[in-house]
Amino acid sequence: MAHALAPTATIAIRNLDNRVKERLRIRAAMNGRSMEVEARSILVTTLAVEAEDAPDLAEAIRRRMAPFGGIDLEEHSAVTIGAPPSFDR
Repeated sequence: MAHALAPTATIAIRNLDNRVKERLRIRAAMNGRSMEVEARSILVTTLAVEAEDAPDLAEAIRRRMAPFGGIDLEEHSAVTIGAPPSFDR
């Protein structure tokens, strides 16, 4: 699935644990990338996977209610909606 390129943003990460920074440096070197490119790759990959796993609203409600035995709703017939109001005077 192709996505249009969005405007880019710059972030700074402060108070990063030295062990995490070192692991990022090593991982970047192993992949032949800079630490910045490696961090960007990690963020993009992680967030793309999370977006694919994100449920729609109905599924989120089902998951939330499942521990309580779920909920059963009565089916209702379609309701015809009239014409929208006119605000012309």
